[in-house]
Amino acid sequence: MKSHDLLMLTAKAADDKRAEDIIALNMQGLSAFADYFVICHGNSDKQVQAIAQEIKEQANKNDVEVKRLEGFDAAKWILIDLGDVIVHVFHKDERSYYNLEKLWGDAPLEDVRAAFTV
Repeated sequence: MKSHDLLMLTAKAADDKRAEDIIALNMQGLSAFADYFVICHGNSDKQVQAIAQEIKEQANKNDVEVKRLEGFDAAKWILIDLGDVIVHVFHKDERSYYNLEKLWGDAPLEDVRAAFTV
């Protein structure tokens, strides 16, 4: 699966579980380890876990290897490494604390709205 297709798959999976403020950073040329970062958040531990679980299930369903999944039990910041796409699912409070969008502020945003359900 091409990295952009994987990006759209993860954005749709996150949206399906009502993730909030889903953004994608185009890391091509900025990072040697991923083409895209997806960042989103949920408002409760259970929602954060549900978002991560849906992304994992959709990846598996599409024969995409989940290389690592970290932080699931704590449900404050779950990192899902899908190779070309790395997904950060935060609890709302943790997202504002770590502020990855600012840390990687030189990365252009990638429009993923086409993946969202109507």
